[in-house]
Amino acid sequence: MIVTTTRSSGHPGYTETLPCTAQSAATARRLVRTALAVWGIEHCVDAATLIVSELVANAVDHTDTRVIRVTVTRPAPGLVRVAVVDKCRTLPVPRTAGADDERGRGLAVVEECAWRWGIDRLPWGKRVWGELRCGIDG
Repeated sequence: MIVTTTRSSGHPGYTETLPCTAQSAATARRLVRTALAVWGIEHCVDAATLIVSELVANAVDHTDTRVIRVTVTRPAPGLVRVAVVDKCRTLPVPRTAGADDERGRGLAVVEECAWRWGIDRLPWGKRVWGELRCGIDG
């Protein structure tokens, strides 16, 4: 179920709780595409869907939680924040992947695509997020 809430920025925020499985990445990408289409900023879809894909993959690969929560919000004019929340307290650590490594590039991809990214500790887990500058709100 997708939950929509109105934020102080005047734009709705979108959240969806999903199983912590690789298949949830496709649902997370649809949520991101829907939010950006509603906001009229489809030009940010490629970067935003790549960010959410990597964040979901990191949660699947590095936590043992049963569910994740994907959020798409507008924290300030011109910004979009894509986040994945899980109940694991272990913080992700960026790695440097070798040329032949098949894994280990997730946070590097997020860092490359996002204007900025970060991790918020929560009492019961964490939120990992990436923000995009997506133009001027009007």
